[in-house]
Amino acid sequence: MGTNVSPLAGKPAQAAQLVDIDRLLAAYFDVKPDPSVAAQRVAFGTSGHRGTSFDGSFNEQHVLAITQAICEYRKAQGIDGPLFLGIDTHALSKPARDSALEVLAANGVDVRIAAGDEYTPTPAISHAILVHNRGRTSGLADGIVVTPSHNPPGDGGFKYNPANGGPADTAITREVQDRANALLETGLKDVSRLPLAQARAATTTREHDFLGHYVEDLGNVLDFDLVRGAGVRMGVDPLGGAGVHYWARIAERYSLDLEVVSEQVDPQFAFMTLDWDGQIRMDPSSSYAMQRLIGMKDRFDVAFACDTDHDRHGVVTKAGLLPSNHYMAAMVDDLFRNRPRWGANAAVGKTVVSSSMIDRVAARLQRKLYETPVGFKWFADGLFDGSLGLGGEESAGASFLRRDGTVWTTDKDGMVPALFAAELTARHGRDPHQHYRGLCDAFGEVFFDRVEAPASAQQKQVLAKLAPAQLKADRLAGAPIRQVLDKAPGNDAAIGGIKVVADNGWFAARPSGTEDIYKIYGESFESRDHLQAILAEAQGIVDAALAPAPGKES
Repeated sequence: MGTNVSPLAGKPAQAAQLVDIDRLLAAYFDVKPDPSVAAQRVAFGTSGHRGTSFDGSFNEQHVLAITQAICEYRKAQGIDGPLFLGIDTHALSKPARDSALEVLAANGVDVRIAAGDEYTPTPAISHAILVHNRGRTSGLADGIVVTPSHNPPGDGGFKYNPANGGPADTAITREVQDRANALLETGLKDVSRLPLAQARAATTTREHDFLGHYVEDLGNVLDFDLVRGAGVRMGVDPLGGAGVHYWARIAERYSLDLEVVSEQVDPQFAFMTLDWDGQIRMDPSSSYAMQRLIGMKDRFDVAFACDTDHDRHGVVTKAGLLPSNHYMAAMVDDLFRNRPRWGANAAVGKTVVSSSMIDRVAARLQRKLYETPVGFKWFADGLFDGSLGLGGEESAGASFLRRDGTVWTTDKDGMVPALFAAELTARHGRDPHQHYRGLCDAFGEVFFDRVEAPASAQQKQVLAKLAPAQLKADRLAGAPIRQVLDKAPGNDAAIGGIKVVADNGWFAARPSGTEDIYKIYGESFESRDHLQAILAEAQGIVDAALAPAPGKES
C-alpha cells in the first residue's frame, strides 16, 4: 500500500508495540475530556465515535453523554422497542458497554444484551433489529455496537444503528453528536444513570441469543447444501474478534468442513502481524495484517478472516490474499446470475473509490450501477427495500440480500461474503481468485492501489470541500481528464473529496474519517507502471490543492 510502508509491516508484534491494558482501562475512568479541545469532543466519523482513553478522546464521559443523547433521540422519534447492545473484543468495549447500560437502564430503555456476555458482531446486531422490526410499524427496535472496528487495540468506538438496521445517517449522527457535546459542556448534569448492578438487574435489561438466531437464519442467505456437497475445505481466522465463537457453531449447524485456526481472544492482539504502518490493526484486507492465514493458504480450498466487529471480510486462496476489489467483482458476477428470486431491477451498489471492473461486470449483467460516496450508510435503504442486490466498499465491507430477495442486513456483514467464497468455489470448481482471472480475460486487466499520506485536521477539511474548479491539471498520466467529480453519480451526494477520471484510468482523494491521513485511490486500465504514474501525479495534484495560498501560514 503506497510508499510509506514501515520496515516492521507484516512482522509479528513485539512487546514494545503492545498496549498496557491496565493503564488503558484506568484512563477510561480517570481521564476527563475537555470539551473546549476539539480532539476531545464527541465526533462521529464514517462509522461512529472513535478514540483512545489515553488522550481524552474515548472515555467514560463520552460514552455516558452519547448514550443519553441516543436515549433522547429515540424518545423524540417514538422508537420504544428494544435496543440491541453488542460489543467486540477491544479492551475498552466492555467498560463502555457497562457505562452505556447504566444510562439506558436509568432512561427506562428495554435493552437486549448477549446471553452469557458473548461478544456480538455488528451484522448480528443489524440482523436482530431487522428481524424484530419485520412487519411492525410500532415498538420498533434499534441498536448500539461498541466497537472501533479494525482500529488498533488501544482504541474504543461507539456506533448507533437506527430502526432501519444500518449505520446512522449524517442527520442522526449530527444530532446525537451535538447533544452529547452539549451534555459534556454542562458536566453531564442532565445524564440519567444507575449503578451497574442495578442496571443489570433492571427488568428492562434482558438477554438475547444473538449467536443462535444469526446462525440459524444464515441458511436463508447462503447455499450451504452446495458447499457441503462439493466438500469445500475452508479455514477461518476470526482475528480474535467478536465472531470468534460463531464459526464453530456455523460449521456444526450446516455440517461444513470448516477449521477455525484460532479461537484466541487477547485484548492486546499480540498474535497479529503488524499492518503497513507498523501498527497492530485487525484489517482482513491488509496482506500485512493477514500473514497468519496467508501462511496456511495451501491447507484449504479457500480461507477467510474478519475484522474485530466482523463487518469486514478478507478472502485467501492458494494465490494469497485476494484484493477486496477483485473479490467484489467476482461476487457481483456470481450472485446476480445465481439468485433467481432477486428482483430484476436489483442494482449493484459500489462506492466511488471501488474498481471499474465492477462497472464492467454490472454492464454485462445488464444491472444498474448505484455509485455512492464512501460509507455503508448509503446502501442501507436499498438493501432494506431490495432495490440493491448487493452493496460493497473497496475497504472490504459488503452485504447482500437473502436468497428470496428480501433484506438480510443493512450494515456490513463480514461473515456472509467470507462464506460466499466457499459457495462460489463449490458452484464453479474454481476459487474466487480464478473466477476473477476469468473476468480479466473477458474485460482486460485493471490495476488498482491506494496510498495514504499524513494530513492535519485543517488539510482534511480543505480536501473534503475541494471543488473541481480548484484543480489546475487538465491531463492525468498523459491522457486528457474527462471528468472531475465532487458528487457521487448514483445519488448526487458529496464525495467529501474528488474523483478525477481519464480514458485510461482514474484517481480519487478523500480524508480519512477516523485517522489523521488522507487516502488516494487510483486505477489504471493499462499497466502497473501507468498506475504508479497516476498515483504520483494524483499526490502532486492534491498536495498543490492543499498547500496554503502564497503569503498565508498553513
